[in-house]
Amino acid sequence: MQKLKEKFFKQSTLQIAKNLLGATLIHDSPQGTTIGRIVETEAYLSNDPACHAARGKTSRNQVMFGPPGHAYIYFIYGMYFCFNVVTGKEGIGEAVLIRALEPIVGLELMKTRRPKIKKNEHLCNGPAKLVLAMGIEKKQNGICLQGGSLRLERSSKTNLKSPIVSTTRIGIKNGAHLPYRFYFKENPFISKK
Repeated sequence: MQKLKEKFFKQSTLQIAKNLLGATLIHDSPQGTTIGRIVETEAYLSNDPACHAARGKTSRNQVMFGPPGHAYIYFIYGMYFCFNVVTGKEGIGEAVLIRALEPIVGLELMKTRRPKIKKNEHLCNGPAKLVLAMGIEKKQNGICLQGGSLRLERSSKTNLKSPIVSTTRIGIKNGAHLPYRFYFKENPFISKK
């Protein structure tokens, strides 16, 4: 496994959203290590009406305007957190929402964090679900994902032969027509076809 280098984050947000597919999200928590392969993403661009940064910098979204390759974690629906990767150049608020993971390591720990879930396919098949299963916390908002306890890596052995589907995003009203959602076709761990 090797960390995603600075060069990776110099691509456009849409390219990063596609190229994060197959990368792994790793969390070394006090309870143990969990690892999931990214199988679904959504891009949010600065001129996109669904993007948190579209109306400018606020205390909630300021991490989005920072350097790329950092975590942007926000609270939604008054009960859940979502995990994003900051992707725009510094000063431009853009990010990629990680929508679904295929669990690889730490399944038993993920199951203790989501005790009602019976199928492995349902542990991380949604943005709030994967945050719960991986044990990601709000205090990790803004941390660099190129090393440390919460990080992104890519294996040179990752098989990326599965075709990538590009479609519209889920659960938004503004900008819902934009084809900024990407996932591996026929992958059983995605949130929704």
